[in-house]
Amino acid sequence: MPLGTLDRSPPPFFRQGPSALSRLLFFASLSVLLMAADSRVGLTTPLRTAAAVVLHPIERALLVPVRGVGSANEYLSGIAQAQQTTERARAELTRQAERSLQADQLLRENARLRALLELRTRLSVRSRAAEVLYDAPDAYTRKIIIDRGSSQGVQHGSPVINELGVIGQVTRVYPMTSEVTLVVDENAAIPVHNIRTGHRGVAFGDPSVDSMELRFVAANADVQVGDILQTSGLDGVYPPGLPVAKVGRLDRRTQSDFAKIVLIPATSPDSVRHVLVLEPVGIQQPPKPTPADVGLPVHAKDTAPAKSSAKGVRKP
Repeated sequence: MPLGTLDRSPPPFFRQGPSALSRLLFFASLSVLLMAADSRVGLTTPLRTAAAVVLHPIERALLVPVRGVGSANEYLSGIAQAQQTTERARAELTRQAERSLQADQLLRENARLRALLELRTRLSVRSRAAEVLYDAPDAYTRKIIIDRGSSQGVQHGSPVINELGVIGQVTRVYPMTSEVTLVVDENAAIPVHNIRTGHRGVAFGDPSVDSMELRFVAANADVQVGDILQTSGLDGVYPPGLPVAKVGRLDRRTQSDFAKIVLIPATSPDSVRHVLVLEPVGIQQPPKPTPADVGLPVHAKDTAPAKSSAKGVRKP
């Protein structure tokens, strides 16, 4: 065999690239650089938005088989459930016939009293329907993704509810989808009030057991198991009167001065498919009054620049 035909290159076993330590240091430095750039200038925000737009058709296509199986199961079990629902609806309609007459009378009386006392009518909150696509792929948070985004008018901080009560709040908005943080997430907090006593407090999420906790309540406070908690509307986000949770467990014998109150959410996030996205109440709130509006004296140095700029004269 001629010597020129022999392959003199080293076998793959002896071909060595960068060492494992060098690659570790390179990728670790790159990770630290990207995290610093993201925290300073928001480098990944446009990348996330672009990725969400590109992956949206793929996500919808992958969800088609799942929705098909779910629709088939609903169709098979829907006939018997529809019959039971019809029977319950007929019985409830009979019970509501008398209540409707009383409600009409109370509404007319309420309207007359509001007109007499010159009370301001309640805020009208705009809403839009949405469908839950899937749970957020994060094992340390409780979030869901809905099929409405900024192109449909969804705003950051919008409350999300269903027919049973509050589900969560929109914490990230993309062009065609939005991320909703559930009320059981550890970063969720909702101002609430007790219907029975009128006591106000703040309910925090507890993702470990899919429940909530009413914190900073004195051990001798008037709280009972079964009390219903609703939104107080003091945060300017949630409209008042929406069901949030009920007291499930109460422990007054704690080492601190506060009682441990475990709450059961009004709605189960795992069984939610269709939701309603509300407009934040703070958008419709009137602006804060200025000192001139309430008749307070305004300091001379505050009015001098305004007068100079109005006359087009620069202050030396």
